[in-house]
Amino acid sequence: MVYVLGFFTADGNMIKNRRGAHFIEFQITDKDLLEKIRGLLSSNHKIAVHKRNSRWKMLYRLQIGSKTIFNDLLKLGLTPNKSKTIRLPNVPNEYFHHFLRGYFDGDGCVSFGIYPRKTRKSKIRLLNTRFISGNKKFLENLLITLKKYSDLKGGFIVKKNRGFELSFSINDSKKLYKFMYEGVTNNIFLERKYNKFQDALKYLGA
Repeated sequence: MVYVLGFFTADGNMIKNRRGAHFIEFQITDKDLLEKIRGLLSSNHKIAVHKRNSRWKMLYRLQIGSKTIFNDLLKLGLTPNKSKTIRLPNVPNEYFHHFLRGYFDGDGCVSFGIYPRKTRKSKIRLLNTRFISGNKKFLENLLITLKKYSDLKGGFIVKKNRGFELSFSINDSKKLYKFMYEGVTNNIFLERKYNKFQDALKYLGA
């Protein structure tokens, strides 16, 4: 469930309609992951499909009506239109890696590349992990908490067009992989991001 909280913090919506009904909503392109999230929530709600134009992937939506869940999320600091007001929920340290993995799957990315050097024949290998948010304070608190619960040394926040990015270089990216995935036995993660991490680490011999 903490994974779901992390994912929802990154990529979920809270809706209160004109009739006073309360909903939480996920809209993502990965149906398999959405089905896992639905299972964790013990939901039997239908997953709707939104067909976009041919350049885009299918979009899958899960909407659950629950005033209780809505109010619980409010207590944790989440709000409708939360992108710039979001706060880091108070998650116990033994579960924080699940929250982080969920947030990473919703609003994070990992990239790996091999690039030529201008002055040398050898090439440089770059591994970078990023977490994205519209709220700089959220990322600042995320970085503080990560350094509290893990042995990360770096991390820096930069302004981007869509908000802010918390970025980690190669050594801390290796530590993040271990922190987020070590000991996870239920396969609750976004496989394409996990596989990208694994491919990069295999190449690096980590």
